[in-house]
Amino acid sequence: MPRTLLIDPVTRIEGHAKITVRLDDAGAVQDTRFHVTEFRGFEAFCRGRSVYEMPALTARTCGICPVSHVLTGAKAGDAVLGVEPPPAARALRRMMNLGQILQSHSLSFFHLSAPDLLLGFDSAPGARNVFGLIDAEPEIARRGIRMRRFGQEVIAALGGRKIHPAWAVPGGVLGNIDPEAVERLRAEHETIVHDAKWAWARYGELVDAHPAEVAAFGDFPSLFFGIVSPDGAWEHHDGLLRFIDAEGNRVGEDFPAERYAEFIGEVADADTYLKSPYHLGAQGGAPVGPQAPGTYRVGPLARVNLAERMGTPLADAALADFRGEFGRVPLGSFHYHGARLIEILACAEQLGELLNDPELGSGPLRAEAGINRLRGVGVSEAPRGTLFHDYRVDEDGRITGVRMIIATGHNNLAMNRTIGQIAEAFVKGPDVAEGALNRIEAGIRAYDPCLSCSTHAVGQMPLVLRVEAADGTLLRELAR
Repeated sequence: MPRTLLIDPVTRIEGHAKITVRLDDAGAVQDTRFHVTEFRGFEAFCRGRSVYEMPALTARTCGICPVSHVLTGAKAGDAVLGVEPPPAARALRRMMNLGQILQSHSLSFFHLSAPDLLLGFDSAPGARNVFGLIDAEPEIARRGIRMRRFGQEVIAALGGRKIHPAWAVPGGVLGNIDPEAVERLRAEHETIVHDAKWAWARYGELVDAHPAEVAAFGDFPSLFFGIVSPDGAWEHHDGLLRFIDAEGNRVGEDFPAERYAEFIGEVADADTYLKSPYHLGAQGGAPVGPQAPGTYRVGPLARVNLAERMGTPLADAALADFRGEFGRVPLGSFHYHGARLIEILACAEQLGELLNDPELGSGPLRAEAGINRLRGVGVSEAPRGTLFHDYRVDEDGRITGVRMIIATGHNNLAMNRTIGQIAEAFVKGPDVAEGALNRIEAGIRAYDPCLSCSTHAVGQMPLVLRVEAADGTLLRELAR
């Protein structure tokens, strides 16, 4: 008989989601779907607020990556004012984003994914968590906690607190970095770099230990998308946007943030609140089915694949090793873990450069201006990928329209394809092992989705009402 497997909830991710796996009569995988079951309405309830409020307001989209929204909202505000923040403000904003990427990647790798990678995908579920990791591998757990804390301290040194800092504003920032905090961070920096090197050195062991997962976790051709610097180096905050294909060839021209709608479309599905962005230039138009044209990936693996170099010695050496082992453009989503570790190295090194810059914070911190444009688009690289804030305002700077495209949304088509590939590899016959279901969940964890950030509506929000009898028989279904 056909069966439906339901993984609800998907564990060790931010937010609420479930996965449906449908099997045919023979027990073979027929279909898989990733459903995001929560809804946040920031695009609606921000209307009427002042553009000056938007960085602090949209920070509340998420408690894991509020800094990403603060910075991207401020950049959209810069565009509305028609100003470029002073150099000191741009440097401090970059510093906060480096701290954000470092702390978020540390959480993802060491706390959420390491239990699978180090304890095993088939290990006992009760121990396959951060507490089990502390028992089995206390050193890696300790280093992960230390790196995450360091990133959060960078954020607090700039914005006054670790979560929801109301610090970046249209035109610049509200205050300088705390000098005493700089000294504390300098004192700990060498330890953090050592921890990052140690973690990267272990990545080869993880790949060797999980050959079947490396082969099945989203190993397919796709486009990759993100910000690049003018000279092709790894970038996370300023620059142009670029698509590349699975061979590393540039797809079309690089473009500024305000032109994103020329290249990216979105569709909505009835069984999820997560939109599906796709590349408009793909053959076949809008995405349909598991082999959707226009599928692209963002985040650590995309940024590493886009970069000609990382721009710091240790990260450059790690990138060279990564490409020497897995090719110029590694395609498997398992390698999001490795890319995350390379970015941790780059963040640690770049933070060291900034902390030791005697001119850090010197000069004006904010450009003052009135409302000069009725639309502003901000883009920045959140830990999980490229984040867009697109604001429309009236002459008084009140928001008349908001569009947010979140990193997790960019990866939606790829995540659905990934879980299908994993299910086909590990779900065999009617008796499905718990470890197989955990691998399907782990395919989603590789992308480190942030679902609270990413669930908004295209047009009318889908709603389905099911009335069932006590035995589960469907009596009536209403939809709009």
